[in-house]
This record gives sequence, structure tokens and C-alpha cells, in this order.
Amino acid sequence: MKKQLLSGLLLSAMGLVVLSGCGTTEASSEEQIVLRYAYASNSQPVIDSMVEFGRLVEEKTDGQVTVEYFPDGQLGSETELIELTQTGGIDFTKVSGSALEGFSKDYSIFSVPYLFDSEEHFFEVMENKAITDEIYNSTEELGFVGITYYDSGQRSFYMTDGPVNSLADLKGKKIRVMQSETAIKMVELLGASPVPMGSSEVYTSLQSNLINGAENNEFVLYTAGHGGVAKYYSYDEHTRVPDIVIMNSEVKERLTDEQYEAVLAAAKESTEFEKAVFKDAVEEEKAIAEKEYGVVYNDLDTTEFLAAVQPLHEQFKNDENYSELYQEIRSLVGESE
Repeated sequence: MKKQLLSGLLLSAMGLVVLSGCGTTEASSEEQIVLRYAYASNSQPVIDSMVEFGRLVEEKTDGQVTVEYFPDGQLGSETELIELTQTGGIDFTKVSGSALEGFSKDYSIFSVPYLFDSEEHFFEVMENKAITDEIYNSTEELGFVGITYYDSGQRSFYMTDGPVNSLADLKGKKIRVMQSETAIKMVELLGASPVPMGSSEVYTSLQSNLINGAENNEFVLYTAGHGGVAKYYSYDEHTRVPDIVIMNSEVKERLTDEQYEAVLAAAKESTEFEKAVFKDAVEEEKAIAEKEYGVVYNDLDTTEFLAAVQPLHEQFKNDENYSELYQEIRSLVGESE
């Protein structure tokens, strides 16, 4: 059934493009272009920001280019959506930076725990084109490129059987992680057992005690419902992994130069929109999860956490492929303060 739905949606979407494109490789100023944007389940501020992107594209191109959405995993998981973008089945998707590790190892830098000293440091790095352009373009030969990022907040542990106050509380626990080699190594260094799985499997895995906890931002608590079974959210804030908007490389060939620049400008402006609404949405999510599910939050001293994951820092610092990138990111710490 899912395959039939996927095929039907793709055929419908591609039919719209065929009708609008008329077999040309570059758009004329008169023809209507429909760009396809699919995404998995997301928090409301991110969804609103993706919708804002489409609104801005239409506005900036005087209606010549519009964006059609396939939301909430209709066309598959994040990995499947990356592959669809890669092959041109869709034009855009938004995925976690960690999901892109399997396509470009450059993205693995974002999963290094405690890479960013603060939220300000994170934004300083993500707004630095010398850093991000290199990463965004690392997949160009694979058929897609990054065009902007969204703030996905910090990631911390949340558990079913009590809060995390120290590394001892993680010892031997089964923790869901994204399908990221760096995230897997991080959880191992912290003394727990990583269980890689897709986001759609987490709730039932927590409920059935297949896992003892997971790590993510606060939007999993109420929006995804995980706070109903995992009521202890502990702020170790081990990573800040950005969401990345990627675009099929051939989109540029179907648009005029002006339309293409409008798409890039709309992407950048949608990032500023998302940054403006994200923090308030986090606080609202926390309050609702506390009220509806009784979620308990706690802060903790992360000194021993940082010490435990130093081997990952040393790995990236000494790797000839990533040393320069790692050092460049770390060098911006002082500039963000």
C-alpha cells in the first residue's frame, strides 16, 4: 500500500512538472514551474518555515515558480527522501545533518559531541559561508546540494526509568540514536548501548522497554508523544545538529538565473524566520509536555561527559580530511562570546 501511494504521488507530482516544463531544460519567463518538496515528521516551527520558503519563492518569482509539499513522511523516511532528491524524484527535502553522513562524511562533524560551546557559537559557525558552503557542496557530484539550515536546538537524553544526573545513570542503558556512526560512537563512549533506529520506531520501542531512552530535542516530548512513556528529560546538551535543506542539483537547469537566485534567497530568509520562532516554540513544547505528561526536566554537570567523548574530538582533530574543518569551527568559539 505504501509503495502504491508513493508511486501515485510521485507520478502526480512529476506529471505537473512535465506539463509545466514542456520538455525544456531551462525555464522561460512565461512557463509555470512546480517544485516538489517532501519532508518527514517535524516540529511546527520547522514546518512553518518550510511553508514560508514556498511562500517566498512564489512571491519572489511573481508566481512563476511554486512549491508543492508532500509532508509527514508520505514519500518515505529521511534517508529515502535524500535518495529521492538525489535522483530528481523530488526537488527539495529537509533532513537532519546526521542523516547526511551516509552521503558525505563532511556532515559527520555536526555530530561531534560538545563541538559547539554555546548556541551563539553554533550560529556563528552556521552563518560562516566559508565553512558551510564546503559542506553543502560536498554532495554535488551525488546529485544534490545543501542550500540552508534550520536550528534544531540542542539534543539531550530522555529516559523511561529516571533522570540522568551522571554517567553512572547511562551505564548499560539501551539508548536510541540516529543512524549516524558518530552518534553511535558517542553513546558507546558515554557507557551506554546505542540502538540505531528510525524516528517512527522510537515510541513503541520506549513503550515496550526495547530501549531505556533516547536523545533528541524537546519536540519529541509532546509533538511526537514520547513524553507519555519517557518522562525524564536531562539537559546534558551533547550535540547541536542542524537540519539541512537540500536541493536536487538539476533544479538550477530548469530555472532562469533570476528564479534560481530567488529560490536561494527564499531559503535564506526562511532560515531567519525559523530562528525567530524556534525558541518560543521550544518553551511552549516543554510547558505542554510537563502539564500533559508530567515530564520532569533537570540540569546536570557535564564535565565528565565532555571528558568521556574526547576520543571523538581527537579523531576529528587528527584526521587529515577533517582536521582543518574541525579547527576552523573550534577557532570561532571566542568570536561568538
